[in-house]
Order: sequence, then C-alpha cells, then structure tokens
Amino acid sequence: MSRYFPTREEFARHGIFPGVNIATCHTDHLMVSVVDLEPHSVVEEHSHPHEQVGMVLSGRALFIIGDEQKTLQAGDVYLIPGNVKHKVITQEMPTRALDIFTPLRTDYL
Repeated sequence: MSRYFPTREEFARHGIFPGVNIATCHTDHLMVSVVDLEPHSVVEEHSHPHEQVGMVLSGRALFIIGDEQKTLQAGDVYLIPGNVKHKVITQEMPTRALDIFTPLRTDYL
C-alpha cells in the first residue's frame, strides 16, 4: 500500500448496519470513511466520543443530530460533536457520504 495514495481496494471495509457499508483509510490521528447506504437503510441512533464531520456526495438522507433534523443531499455538510446522539435514514435512492473522524475509530480499522 502506498503511504500517501491508498487505492479504494486497500481501504478497510465493514458493514456497520444492514444496508450500510463503509470503506476507511487513516493517518495517525484522522480517519476518512466512504459510506454507502442502500435505499431505505437506517444508521440507528448512536453516539461515540469521536468528532465527526461529513458531506453527502450523492443521494438524499434524513439526518437527526441531537435535537435537530434535516434532509441532506449532495454537497450538504453535517457536523457531529463527540458524544452527541445521531441517526440517518436514507430515502428512495442509494446515498453516499464522506465521513471524517478524529481521533481514529479503532472499530473501523
């Protein structure tokens, strides 16, 4: 694996919820995940100590973060501070998002 240019085939892969699959790569302190969500899939409500910033790359999904909710589409950004509960529900089409975490999520390595 290239230290600076990992290919998508070299990313770690995990199914984190039914219909929700991630591919990740990382540096020593930062992790990037490409998240593919099938239509009508759900990222169940959860929280984690990691800070998370993301962008919807394609599709549409309802994001519920803390006490706010909004349907996001391509180009929209979301911010999730550590320990804040959040949930995602996709709509009628596949959705792809890019997530950035700090510190590393060791469960995604």
